Amino acid sequence: MSDTQEEMLGVLKALVERIQSLEKTVYHQDNLLMKSGFVVAQTPVPSMNASTMPTDDMIHKMSWDDIEKFVNGR
Repeated sequence: MSDTQEEMLGVLKALVERIQSLEKTVYHQDNLLMKSGFVVAQTPVPSMNASTMPTDDMIHKMSWDDIEKFVNGR
């Protein structure tokens, strides 16, 4: 390997190690951030149930209640 490739590999290894240590810190059972609710392990997954996307003109003519219903998927 060339020096540049070795340097890149070293940087990637350091980043992976840092990410792994951060994950251990965040997911640790005694972590204050997890207990306080500032950091959560499970997040809501967005979903879209509308069969068609509205156009600009359709949105322009909608009332705020209609837009809220569309966004909430009702």
